[in-house]
Amino acid sequence: MNEEVIEAAKATQEVAKTTSKAIDASEKFGGFIAKYIAGSMEQAMGIFEDKLKYMRWERQIRLIDKADELMKSRGLEKPAKPIPLKLAIPLFEAASLEDNDYLQDLWTNLLVNVSEADSKIELQRSYIDILERLTPIEAQILEKLYSLSYEETQHAGIITGNLPNEVAIFNEKEDKDLPEPSPEIKLALANLVRLGCVLPKKTWGGGEIFTYINPTYLGMKFVEACTIN
Repeated sequence: MNEEVIEAAKATQEVAKTTSKAIDASEKFGGFIAKYIAGSMEQAMGIFEDKLKYMRWERQIRLIDKADELMKSRGLEKPAKPIPLKLAIPLFEAASLEDNDYLQDLWTNLLVNVSEADSKIELQRSYIDILERLTPIEAQILEKLYSLSYEETQHAGIITGNLPNEVAIFNEKEDKDLPEPSPEIKLALANLVRLGCVLPKKTWGGGEIFTYINPTYLGMKFVEACTIN
């Protein structure tokens, strides 16, 4: 055997192993469900797959209805600007999988905003990536943070101790001993830092400070893209 034949044989074996593992995992999960419904493995897997299909269909219908409703409220009959296919596919896939109404409404806003003829908002792949990775509380925090003027807060900073209910512009001369945000809010802010939507303050040693943060240009443009004015 030459080396190419040997490599091809190895690749075939690896594919077979992977396929076998996938089948075993599926059967194992089917058996797991079957124990809880007192039915056969085939029945269990059928129920599970049908439920997933129904949930996906249900979310797709909601997306369609919400988008149509929003378009009509703005006096539009149909989208005026086509979305490039390389952006449309991940957008519709993520939007139809979203099971939280608040977050799916943000997908609807983004979709309608970028489809208007006179809209200055251009769809970016980063907007899809960010929205796909947000939790509801993180989206609410962004909405609250960017309700303040970006021009005023980009250098001054925003106090976070009362999030997600309240925010205020940081005043270095007046604001001392600021309250720490809760652990849940800290974690949410840390993810928003990872996504490029906010910037944390740093200690001299490089540690993160979450008592007040700075907005970012990306965060501001993302919130603008997902907000209906």
